[in-house]
Amino acid sequence: MSDAAPLSKDQLIQAMSKGEKPRDQWRIGAEHEKFGFDRTSLKRPGYEGDHGILAMLQGLQRFGWAPVEEAGYLIALERRNAEGFSASISLEPGGQFELSGAPLQTIHDICSETGQHLMEVKQVADQLNLGFLGVGFDPLWTREEIPVMPKGRYNIMRAYMPRKGRLGLDMMLRTSTIQANLDFESEADMVMKFRTSLALQPIATALFANSPFTEGRPNGFLSARANVWTDTDPDRTGMLDFVFQDGFGYERYADYALDTPMYFAKRGETYHDLSGQSFRAFIEGKVDALPGERATIKDWGDHLTTLFPEVRLKQYLEMRGADGGPWSRICALPALWAGILYDAPSLAAAWDLCKDWAIEDHERLRRDVTRLGLKAEVAGRSVRDVAVDMVSIAKQGLKNRACFSGGMVDERGYISELEDIAESGVTSAERLLDLYHGEWKGDLSRLYRDFAY
Repeated sequence: MSDAAPLSKDQLIQAMSKGEKPRDQWRIGAEHEKFGFDRTSLKRPGYEGDHGILAMLQGLQRFGWAPVEEAGYLIALERRNAEGFSASISLEPGGQFELSGAPLQTIHDICSETGQHLMEVKQVADQLNLGFLGVGFDPLWTREEIPVMPKGRYNIMRAYMPRKGRLGLDMMLRTSTIQANLDFESEADMVMKFRTSLALQPIATALFANSPFTEGRPNGFLSARANVWTDTDPDRTGMLDFVFQDGFGYERYADYALDTPMYFAKRGETYHDLSGQSFRAFIEGKVDALPGERATIKDWGDHLTTLFPEVRLKQYLEMRGADGGPWSRICALPALWAGILYDAPSLAAAWDLCKDWAIEDHERLRRDVTRLGLKAEVAGRSVRDVAVDMVSIAKQGLKNRACFSGGMVDERGYISELEDIAESGVTSAERLLDLYHGEWKGDLSRLYRDFAY
């Protein structure tokens, strides 16, 4: 048995609460994933080989990215910006290429970072006959046709996922997303932001819906990615009813995490399979795979990354409801949430949109938007109408932030595409379906040709 004292509830809570920052230190982080493909065959690239993911990672090092290895495999890259904040490029299980951007002050900074990254990726990819596509779900390939990346945690997850839901392996191998990470000032501020963003996450899902194809055909969804999350693992996904209950705060989220079964614990470079076991038991040193070892605060941090609700709490709040998409929408997602969450009047106005929704409305809405998009309804209103209001509130919030690029242009322009989608009531997925049934004549190779980065 480890001599260290068991972790206390206060330590678990502090792991989240120490993210609190005064308003003048708030930052915004943007993350996005994209599918690589061979330009000739359209197949997803494997890890090895002259035209694989490893070659991409090696090629990008010419731009100042430092290698990150695990068990002898190059699995990620890191680079610090002038302010000392790190960005990383990492691999999702099926080789989805992810940029986890540095925490930045403005959407202008995020869009510049994103643009630089995509240009670097394109320079290397062009030499390898690879392209990259931003959509929410792989349009062509089956699970079995997708190579798996050599990261230890993914082997454990792949074995465990089918025990908990039908679509967990699709989540790992065939989905791609855009995320935004935002700060909070206090527990009360966290609670207000968590409730508002969680309730409105399905509205963002509808605005960003961009995954209507599976294995070469329409799949009946506008966001197949969002549908995958409804049948992945009910222990760690969903709309978290307790967030809307009186008394919600750090401790209640810690209890939720404690009650969510683990995947693994990492010791050195080895991932130990703890799938299905209790973190509470790990705290007491009572897990079979690591006899006598107690959980550390690093184990707790790792465990928090294995929870997948629509909004996730770590030392910041992660917005997790959007499909992958084009460059413009990578900038639009953090702009939408910064406009709502970083301006007090806008946050209050956004909460007014959803504060009267019943608990059962949240989960129903989450499921309905996967098929219906902006045509879904909630509490007697169309999602389109709520989306129009939500985007308008965000736009006012961005105006109030008054963050100018070159002293001329504020951040409102980054959500103009979302304004068009909301006002038209037509999602990107529906526009892709129109192309598929019309100009493309059912040929999905056009998606790769016309919409690659």
